Amino acid sequence: MPVKVQNNLPAKKVMERENIFMMDETRSTVQDIRPLNIAVLNLMPLKEDTEIQLLRSLSNTPLQIDIIFMTTASYIGKNTPASHLNEFYKTFDEVKDRKFDGLVITGAPVEQMEFEEVQYWEELKEIMEWSKSNVTSTFHICWGAQAGLYYHYGIHKHLLDEKIFGVYEFRVHHRKEPLLRGFDDVFLAPHSRYTYMDHEEIANCDKLRVLADSDELGECILVSTDRKHIFILGHLEYDRLTLDIEYKRDLEKKLPIKLPVNYYPNDNCNLRPLLRWRGACNAVYSNWVNYYVYQETPYEWE
Repeated sequence: MPVKVQNNLPAKKVMERENIFMMDETRSTVQDIRPLNIAVLNLMPLKEDTEIQLLRSLSNTPLQIDIIFMTTASYIGKNTPASHLNEFYKTFDEVKDRKFDGLVITGAPVEQMEFEEVQYWEELKEIMEWSKSNVTSTFHICWGAQAGLYYHYGIHKHLLDEKIFGVYEFRVHHRKEPLLRGFDDVFLAPHSRYTYMDHEEIANCDKLRVLADSDELGECILVSTDRKHIFILGHLEYDRLTLDIEYKRDLEKKLPIKLPVNYYPNDNCNLRPLLRWRGACNAVYSNWVNYYVYQETPYEWE
């Protein structure tokens, strides 16, 4: 799939080195098709890393996608240069009059705080409310999934005694759900979080369907019955070394961190981790774009 981005976005060069088809603005103007418009609300601190991960994940269908990156106006992170945000990102006020075929809401390192304590919570609530009428389908990731479950369905999160950190196995349910096409009976997914969503509240919510879970961690993939919301409580989009970088960063800072579970060969952090979740990642993003966005969105928004 050609993913269209701004000509000089740094992530574009990384994608091209990986032989992923990227379309710049010049070429897209001669395409006589109606591309899908997908906005990415990037709440992660290292925004350029997340851009690469998501562009890679969205590059697996034959559909053309125009990507708009969004950031919050109520909170400006310190880990991404202001010049990068000014050139490649829009605020909600700049796009709220538009219609989007899809919206991605990323995770954020704020899960140990109550939702209402997060500096940009009111702005995020406004975006999630806006998405009900202006977006065909929204894809929520990790804390973004927790925030969406709380806002849309009143599902609460709870602190864990110990951080979930590593690569975990999940079993698939409801195999006829289009989001799971191409999945095996079990799959692996990276996780890095301190909280979990209330299992009983999820079970009692008739507007949600659990598509993948495990006895150890609980829910991993959920979908709303109207298919407007996808929730991934892990990070299928993570790169091979994302957990490695996080682990060694925390070790260097002398923060309490355990070896990521089921990640390093022989639990040796000096060995290169095996990449074992890319197939599941490609399947879930491709299925979302095809079955929940492209097949459902109008050709022309009224």
